[in-house]
Amino acid sequence: MKYYCIGIKGAGMSTLANILYDLGNEVSGYDDVRDHKFTEEGLDKRGIKIYYDNCHDIPKDTIVTYSVAFSEDHKEIKRVKSLGLQIKKYNDIIGEITQKYKTISISGTHGKTTTSTLITHVLNNVYGVSYFIGDGTGVANKDSNIFVIESDEFNRHFLAYHPTTTVITNIELEHTEIYKDIDDIIQTFEHFANENTSSLVVACGDNCNVRKINFNKQVMFYGFNDDNDIYAKNLILNESGASFDVILNKEFYGHFELPIYGKYMVLNVLACIAVCINENVGIDDIYENLKTFKNAKRRFAESTVLDNIIVDDYAHHPTEIKVTLEAVRQKYSDRELVVVFKPNTYSRTAKFPCEFADALNVADKAYLTEIDCNREKKQDYPGTSSKIILDKLNNGEIISEDTIDKLLIHKNAVICFMSCASIAHLKERFENLKRKIN
Repeated sequence: MKYYCIGIKGAGMSTLANILYDLGNEVSGYDDVRDHKFTEEGLDKRGIKIYYDNCHDIPKDTIVTYSVAFSEDHKEIKRVKSLGLQIKKYNDIIGEITQKYKTISISGTHGKTTTSTLITHVLNNVYGVSYFIGDGTGVANKDSNIFVIESDEFNRHFLAYHPTTTVITNIELEHTEIYKDIDDIIQTFEHFANENTSSLVVACGDNCNVRKINFNKQVMFYGFNDDNDIYAKNLILNESGASFDVILNKEFYGHFELPIYGKYMVLNVLACIAVCINENVGIDDIYENLKTFKNAKRRFAESTVLDNIIVDDYAHHPTEIKVTLEAVRQKYSDRELVVVFKPNTYSRTAKFPCEFADALNVADKAYLTEIDCNREKKQDYPGTSSKIILDKLNNGEIISEDTIDKLLIHKNAVICFMSCASIAHLKERFENLKRKIN
């Protein structure tokens, strides 16, 4: 079959394109953004063609899907409609793929990508799996019946999926432009767990909103509290990583020493261990593979530019920002901590200005750009700008591409670039300036 993916450089769409290609389909796509993005690695490897204009022919038997970041009146969407091409929703196509496999679905407000990567890393080395991870990484392995998929609650996309096992990492108020309140979100996760999942739910029992779900499936709770089925105790966090014991069904399971940072990463590891136990993976295989785990793209991605440590991270919700900055503090306790944050969506900024400020105040210095949003209109959120966060910061200021040289005063510092919007150009401009003056 032939597929045409509009918005193909998006994290989810690029991943889907990779998988469709691996399944033997002809795949091409369109995007507005000509600049190279980290999500293109898999597309380039497969030779998937990307178009940037609206002049190319599209065969009549092509199935079109498009990113929700593209409005219905986008010229390329209007064009494919005028051509009478079949259009299928992105999440419906993924849903069809999940039915072909024994699917392990990783859901939750935060930690989906990292937990998906952890589970994929272990199971792929033991059994070989297919996987869909929201950092642009996707592979379909025709020799495996296991499919690991990051499952996003945005626009209730994951309700089209059909997993055998579901992981719920946590539930918080998010996507306020979609959900009316936290109860609406909890009910959606409950539906996903009870109606979509066929066998097992692995859920973070430390999260109060997860505990509000009335599960009708077998549940394996994980966390730090001893009322969970699997939990960590004797936790030690230091500059070399995390050390902890794992207790399973009230019995000692094993001791783990891993190069991971932050309590949230220990929770992600516990979810991975729980899933792997259910898939009959032995403790030695679990432990040895966890020791070689590498973070997903743009998740605590570290590099060094002269005297500065650079951290590139996808964090865009206050909780994600806070726990990531705390993890940086753990690893680099003797360095100044600086954060550059680009807010994404007016709705999230308007809803959480105090929470954003509290999270950013973990750093010694916080820089904010103006809000970058491609799916909301500024005029619909009067009075909402980065200033409503800035006014609550202990030590913050506005920064832009033209004023990125402000960062040069931070010697021997860790500088974290954070956003789900494109922030690579700011990071690269700073790095180039840094090298130039030295």
